[in-house]
Parts: sequence; structure tokens; C-alpha cells
Amino acid sequence: MKLGYGLITCQAHPEDNRSEQERYLDAIQLAVEAENLGFDSVWLSEHHFLDDGYLSSVLPMCAAIAAKTDRITIGTAVALAPLYEPLRLAEDCATVDLISKGRLILGLGQGWRAEEFDALRVPIDQKHHLLEDSVLTLRQAWSDGVTTGGTILQYPRVAVRPKPARPSGIPIWIGANANQAIRRAGRIADGYIASGGFAEPFTPDELSKQLMWIREEMEATARSAEAFTTSLFLPTFVSRDPDAWENFREHVHYTYWKYEDMSAARSRIQPPGKAPLLTEERAAFLRRNAIVGTPEHVATTLRTFEESAGTNFHYIARLYWPGMDLKLQRESTRLFAKEVIPATR
Repeated sequence: MKLGYGLITCQAHPEDNRSEQERYLDAIQLAVEAENLGFDSVWLSEHHFLDDGYLSSVLPMCAAIAAKTDRITIGTAVALAPLYEPLRLAEDCATVDLISKGRLILGLGQGWRAEEFDALRVPIDQKHHLLEDSVLTLRQAWSDGVTTGGTILQYPRVAVRPKPARPSGIPIWIGANANQAIRRAGRIADGYIASGGFAEPFTPDELSKQLMWIREEMEATARSAEAFTTSLFLPTFVSRDPDAWENFREHVHYTYWKYEDMSAARSRIQPPGKAPLLTEERAAFLRRNAIVGTPEHVATTLRTFEESAGTNFHYIARLYWPGMDLKLQRESTRLFAKEVIPATR
């Protein structure tokens, strides 16, 4: 099992008095600390035009982290593929991969927020095809040949430079939740990023079901599963405090409520507001989707997911929480590194 730290978003919580510059610099430092603590990877997430300043430029941030670190893998979970011009995305990713000496994983998603598609003049009804075209074009661009494009996006024949640090190119993982989107990962990607917290509680059985869909697609397209990676991120908080959930619940509530608030936030210019009162029903749902507790409990839970995933399992511990006191956030991260990581290896 590989273990990652995430998801860095640089969001401004209503009670966070840091400047935007301070939040970004602190986020880079947290990535450096994750490397020093022994995490295998650090992960960033992307959205656009939000009142809380959700990280919009993941690749420049990946490059900044790459320049400050030496070993840790740097991944996007996820970059929104349809919102990028694929040839420029290929160039930018190759540049980050060179700066990092081959440490980039490009996690891609198809996106869903209408405001992002409208503002960037991308047809949202073509997002599925645009994602597949992007993957095809990226692989063409990183190869020794020339690009031709896909079904929607077609290009003159060009040879793209620079090339990534790795001759095999940059691994492309796909994040998804729906059946057809998950199956797409099995057809065209090098890995799959699963996530929980938005619908029904995410369990090892749910992961097994999703991986069955992926295996079916791989068999149908004669793809080898040997090098395919299964990844998962869930809300994570490690503590010896018996009241760990009570110290965590408001933070996970705010973060997941902000996803629900994204449609209402369209064109909002006011500073981010507070989350609505957390009901006990909502708290119980969030609790079922979070891995919270002692290092022993967290490690045991991760092993159950690893058993469902099989080989090449990469867990991304969602330990970065907007609004959480940095001292408390660092304590949870260090406890994960000191006790959970050794226990799972």
C-alpha cells in the first residue's frame, strides 16, 4: 500500500485570517512536511471561480511543490480535463514532470460545475468525449510520434516538446463516481481514483463493486491489469483523543458543504459564509464516510480497503482541512505518518 497526503485546495475558511499568499505558501510547506514525514505522495484538487479561492491552477502549484521537494510523488485529484486545451496541458505536464524528475501523476476528471464550463467556453454536454480526447492527445504528445487528436478535437500533425522525464510518459489516473465514468478508467487510464463523502457511505464492498466494472472493461479491451493502480481518498483524522470525531466533525462538514454550495456560489463576490448548522443526521452520515480515530483503528480500516483493492493500492489520506487549526492539522498528519504508515507496511 502507498500512502498519500491531500487534498490541498488553498480554500479560505470564514474564520481563516491568513492572506491568499500565506495560504499558498503554507500549503507548499505542508507538502514539504509530508515528504519529510514519509508520505509517498501529495495531492492537489482543482475548481474555478469560487468565493473561497479554491485552488484553480494545480499545475503551477505542482511545479512549486516539485521545486521544494526531492522524493515525494505529486498528483492531481483531479485536474478537470475538458477545461484544458490538450496540447497545452501536455506541454505543462511535461514541464512539471521534468522539474520533479519524473514524479507527476496526472489525475483527471470530467467536471460537473456549469459555471466553470460556461466561463471557459467549453460545452458541458461534450465533457465525456473531451476527457477521452484529452487522454488520447496527451499520449500522442508524449510519444515519439505526432498528434492527430481524437473524435472531437483534431489537430494538425505536430511534434510536442518538451517530453516528460519518463520515456513511458506520465501516468494518467481518472477520478469518477458514476458507472460509465468508472468504466472509462478501465478502458483508457493507468489508474482509478475513488472517493467518498458525497452519496452513500463508501465501503470496501462498494470499492470491490467499482473495481469489478473496471476489470470488465479491461477484459473487453484486452488491457493488462498488472500495472493498473487503484486509489481512494476519504476524510481522515488521526488522534488519541477519545473525542476525535467531535474535534473533526465541523471541519469535514464545512468542506463537504462547500461542494454542495458550489452551484449557489455562481458569480458570488462576497467572502465565503459559514456553513449551516450541522444536524445530528448529517453528522452521522459524514461520520460513516470518514476514517477517524486512533492510529490502530485507521490502519485496520485501511487494510480492509486494501483487501478489496488488491495489489497496487494507493490511499490518499484527506488530512488537509480548510479552517482547521494548523497545529491540530499537523498533529493528525504526524500521528498518521508516525504510526499508521508503519502499521500498514
